[in-house]
Amino acid sequence: MIKAILMFNNHGKPRLSKFYEHYTKDTEQQIIRETFHLVSKRDENVCNFLEGGMLIGGSDYKLIYRHYATLYFVFCVDSSESELGILDLIQVFVETLDKCFENVCELDLIFHVDKVHNILAEMVMGGMVLETNMNEIITQVDAQNKMEKSEAGIAGAPARAVSAVKNMKLPEMPRNINIGDINIKVPNLPSFK
Repeated sequence: MIKAILMFNNHGKPRLSKFYEHYTKDTEQQIIRETFHLVSKRDENVCNFLEGGMLIGGSDYKLIYRHYATLYFVFCVDSSESELGILDLIQVFVETLDKCFENVCELDLIFHVDKVHNILAEMVMGGMVLETNMNEIITQVDAQNKMEKSEAGIAGAPARAVSAVKNMKLPEMPRNINIGDINIKVPNLPSFK
C-alpha cells in the first residue's frame, strides 16, 4: 500500500504532498525534510529504491523515487508493493502531467495544484492504485474540467438573468407574477433602468 506521495524540487521545497496515513502537520513537514535529505544525497547512478526514514516507518517501508529535471517524485510504500510497479506508476503520473499541461514545468504544479491533485486522485485513492492507463486518466480529467466549466456557467446564471430582465425594456415593474397556481407579489423596487 502507498503511504505517501511527495514531490519536491531540487531545493527541498514541497510541490505536492499526499499522505494516506494521519500525521500531524509538524510530522508531515519533518517527513518531507527527511525524505528530501535521504533522496537528494544519492548519486544519480544508484537504484531508485531505499529504506524509509525513521519518521516514515524505517525498514518496514521503502522510498521509491525518480528525479526529473528539477523535481523529485517520491512514493513511500510498504513491502506489499512492487518497486518496479511503483516506478512505472511514477512514469505514468509524469507523462499524464506532461500531457495535461503540455510540457509540464514546476510552475504548472504550483499554480494548478488542484488539477495535479485531481490527476493523482484518478490514479491513487486511499493508498491503493486505481488506474494506470494514461488515456483513461486523461479522459476522466477532461470530463471533470468540462463539468467545472459548465458549473461556472451555472454560477453566473443570476447575473445573466438580471441582465436579461434589464434588456427586456419593460414599461413598468411587474407587481404580480402568476405561474400556474403560484402567485408572487413583487415588492416595490427601484427601476431597472
